[in-house]
Amino acid sequence: MGPERRGGLTPELDAAARRIAEHARGYGLDFWEVCFELLDHDELNEVAAYGGFPTRYPHWKFGMEYEQLAKGYTYGLQKIYELVINHDPCYAYLMKSNSLVDQKLVMAHVCGHADFFKNNLWFAHTNRKMIDEMANHGARIRRYAEKFGHEEVERFVDACLSLENLIDIHSPFIKRRAAKQDDDEPRRPVPRKLRAKDYMDRFINPPEFMDQQRAALQADIERSKNFPEHPERDVLLFLLEHAPLERWQRDVLSMVREEAYYFAPQAMTKIMNEGWASYWHSKIMTEKVLGDDEVIDYADHHAGTLATRPGNLNPYKLGIELFRDIEERWDRGMFGSAWEECDDLARKRTWDLKLGRGREKIFEVRRIYNDVLFVDEFLTEDFARRQKLFTFEYSKQSDDWVIASREFKAIKEKLLFQLTNWGNPVIEVQSGNWENRGELYLYHRPDGHDLDLEQARDTLRNIQLVWNRPAHLETTLEKRRKVLTYNGRKHSDRAL
Repeated sequence: MGPERRGGLTPELDAAARRIAEHARGYGLDFWEVCFELLDHDELNEVAAYGGFPTRYPHWKFGMEYEQLAKGYTYGLQKIYELVINHDPCYAYLMKSNSLVDQKLVMAHVCGHADFFKNNLWFAHTNRKMIDEMANHGARIRRYAEKFGHEEVERFVDACLSLENLIDIHSPFIKRRAAKQDDDEPRRPVPRKLRAKDYMDRFINPPEFMDQQRAALQADIERSKNFPEHPERDVLLFLLEHAPLERWQRDVLSMVREEAYYFAPQAMTKIMNEGWASYWHSKIMTEKVLGDDEVIDYADHHAGTLATRPGNLNPYKLGIELFRDIEERWDRGMFGSAWEECDDLARKRTWDLKLGRGREKIFEVRRIYNDVLFVDEFLTEDFARRQKLFTFEYSKQSDDWVIASREFKAIKEKLLFQLTNWGNPVIEVQSGNWENRGELYLYHRPDGHDLDLEQARDTLRNIQLVWNRPAHLETTLEKRRKVLTYNGRKHSDRAL
């Protein structure tokens, strides 16, 4: 592998980047070449607003995100230290105004991300040349805007973007639809014939009449079929295949869906990805890179990265601590039946089988887990107690957020709920021909939490815009089943 290419780096930064990449590979990290770009704060905010892809299509959403980032930087509320994208080669952006120790910290952090992108299985199906694909999407949407009108295209893009989380995040790994076999072809319906001699058959059972009967029977069969045959979790795919869209609209929806699937693994592995990158920037900086005069600045900025505000979950902190805990447990043999069955607390505190398998284990975990599996498998009661984890809720009495529970089961369940499907409700298409009227019927799988009614109605309105027929959503509100409906003019709901 050749040396990492870097755009606009000073000789000092270029040398630091090469040295850090060498150290990272020395620890066993495996990543594509990293292309660092040096930008000022305004340029970096612009790139960040586009999700790391400045060639994306124009949309007010990105402008709004840019304004938020720019104001946060101006008022000292936030500052982007690193921005890295899943790509081959891996692109990463550095802010010019950062100090040298910050730049080195970011470079080491980026090496961790680049290794994670390349080797974690949940990224295996992502497009590793997405910069080119994003540029292609941008060019196509700009052409549509010129041809059909900016307002018309933007209105449709708005609707599609509001639905971008209605995908099946596991579909790249699970075959949801059975392959159609030759012998699965439906048999043609046979209408009932009157008995007649062969030479009289065409008079007693006229071919034209028999064809009409056959068509009527086929129509009855089609009406009786479930459409789709099984609930469809990829709502965007169902709309792509069956909504009455213009060609340009179908193309726009397909682009939004493709980008949603590209970004999905990043949402599914936020804790692991940031924890892995933080683990390695800490290891590389403290063991290989830091000079004596940089220790205090590094410690201050590293502590700031891992700091957790009250009532918030810091993925950097939770991720790095879980990786460190896994490494220690597998180094000391603190797993398996012997460990689980031991009820001697004093012995457990000094438990050390000297297995030395910690490093091997964390690389294995990095390869095959996502956040839900990671937390479910490795967040133990001992870990929750040491990290002082708890659940919280809003108290009307004190008008503040208060601790609701320190019970491990409640902590883990709430965390897993927040991570499952990114905390979004699971919506399925139940029927695309509801009551034989061509209407769309969606079902919200109950998870113990009610939908936000205002957001549900906004989403339903945008689904109806794409489907171009009334749309219904069955859900549970206040423990009662209801169906929300939008017919293109007004909202309504009814109890079941």
